Amino acid sequence: MEAIVRAAIDGAKIAAVISNRADAAGLAFAQAHGIPVAVVAHRDYPERADFDRALSATIDAFQPDLVVLAGFMRVLGVDFVRHYHGRLLNIHPSLLPAFAGLHTHRRALEAGVKIHGATVHFVTPDLDCGPIVIQAAVPVLADDDEDRLAARVLAEEHRIYPQAVEWFVDERLIVTDSGRVEVRGGRGAAFALHLPVLDTGLNTELDSGQER
Repeated sequence: MEAIVRAAIDGAKIAAVISNRADAAGLAFAQAHGIPVAVVAHRDYPERADFDRALSATIDAFQPDLVVLAGFMRVLGVDFVRHYHGRLLNIHPSLLPAFAGLHTHRRALEAGVKIHGATVHFVTPDLDCGPIVIQAAVPVLADDDEDRLAARVLAEEHRIYPQAVEWFVDERLIVTDSGRVEVRGGRGAAFALHLPVLDTGLNTELDSGQER
């Protein structure tokens, strides 16, 4: 959330920052930047559907064109997601569809993958399965633990989430009938993918045509 605010995207106004926790640090950050804030405490609603309705009513009072989930760790119901169809974004710390759900960095290390990353996607009723807007990849290094890998991924999250929001604001995102996202005016799929810079000499060898 802070990265998106600091990006100061042309043509975008942050209508509000809303949390389900009154002690969320992001609320103080938003207030310090003159952004309205609100709290909808999920513990006040025994039924998830009631919480979703209260949250939706609070959001709609600010009349946003786009709803951005940033560190919001509550699973939202089908009716809520459908209400914001096509204007609800989320970021997930893995290269979806790999490692959907929780504990992504731990699972990536356990699986022994060499590339990990983050994904911005439109939210659909199926968890972590919505159309992918942009991804960033990072190398998984031999001495990585969860914290080191998470920090490397987080740095990329701070790059790609503001980019995705900017594309939405500029009306450059198109969801095709097949459920894929195209970036109007982009350069194909590579335009929406940030690749790691590897300081290993591997790129040089591949560029010179050598086989490995």
